[in-house]
Amino acid sequence: MQKFYIAREEDILNGVITDVYFARTEKILKAKGIRKRVRMELHTTKLPRGYEWAVYAGLEEVVNLLRGKPVTLYSLPEGTLFKAGEPLMIIEGYYDDFAVYETPILGILRHYTSIATKAARIKKLARDRTVLFFGLRALHPGIAPMADRAAYIGGVDAVSGVASQKYLGLEPVGTMPHALIIVFGRQVNAWKAFDEVVEPNVPRVMLVDTFYDEREEALMAAQALRDRLYGVRLDTPSSRRGNMRSIVEEVRWTLDIHGFKHVKIVVSGGIGEEEIIELRDLVDAFGVGTTIAFPPSVDISADIVEVYEDGAWKPISKRGKLPGAKQLFRKRPGLNDHIGLFERSQPPEPGYKPLLVKYLDNGELVEKLPRIQDIRKYVLEQLSEVPDPTPLR
Repeated sequence: MQKFYIAREEDILNGVITDVYFARTEKILKAKGIRKRVRMELHTTKLPRGYEWAVYAGLEEVVNLLRGKPVTLYSLPEGTLFKAGEPLMIIEGYYDDFAVYETPILGILRHYTSIATKAARIKKLARDRTVLFFGLRALHPGIAPMADRAAYIGGVDAVSGVASQKYLGLEPVGTMPHALIIVFGRQVNAWKAFDEVVEPNVPRVMLVDTFYDEREEALMAAQALRDRLYGVRLDTPSSRRGNMRSIVEEVRWTLDIHGFKHVKIVVSGGIGEEEIIELRDLVDAFGVGTTIAFPPSVDISADIVEVYEDGAWKPISKRGKLPGAKQLFRKRPGLNDHIGLFERSQPPEPGYKPLLVKYLDNGELVEKLPRIQDIRKYVLEQLSEVPDPTPLR
């Protein structure tokens, strides 16, 4: 008996994880002997309220899903910032060969893109402050590596998932839970035990809001560990939070006047875009969880936009969508974009480059997939070229 209700990898690869209407479509087309070569375009018609751009993520998994299948895949590079209405991917092949994969493709791209985009917004607003992703407790454990990967692509500096060392090659970061301190019964005992047991290369960041006032516990931690203390973390519950900026100011002032200016301050718990802006001049690092793990959904759609008939590609689409496969041209810096017909349009002027490139040719990989670190670097480069997002409540 299966212990966790998560899909097996082979079921995803074999098209078992799909909506029944796609399975029925495949059955009907095969029964009637209808084989039509199409181009399906993936795009967004609008972004979540207040979003000026999104971060395209999940491509590597889509490539792995379609690799070895009789389709040709064109796509933006993973990590590309995009705006509403722009093409993201084109799948070319006989529709009955890939109909059942529409569900997992959209699920992968929408979920990845939604998390990566929120992470990028947070990182952009945090500026030079460190952002750590602590969102796994908000998600089913079966997708923990995926969520860590999406958040890291979006620009967070580190993730907390232990499994991400195995799956992604990312060294997990984190301090301690309140439970450790409660079990010890005294803060100082727990902090010293951490210092004695945990590997010396792990920064000594102590949680300082369990029993007493944050200012008092921060000073206790500093006096207990002295120069070995790297930082203190404030995870103050909402029932005791009040004015968080005032609390951080008290902690910073107290540490400074007692000779602990080297001690950094990390704030976590209920951190969103407004909190980042409010505290970024005082705080050295933010631990962000649910805000990134459960972001607004970036709605990606898939539509057939061309069919191959009489030796040529012919534009077609359902009403409300623009017929014809499209190419996205961009001139950097910034998102200076132009959309034209795929394979039939030229850049509008020098400096514009086509962004959709071929990744699979009849199922064979023809474009190298970058390392996760390189994707994140690409995202951060683009973020430096766009204005700060308007913060959302």
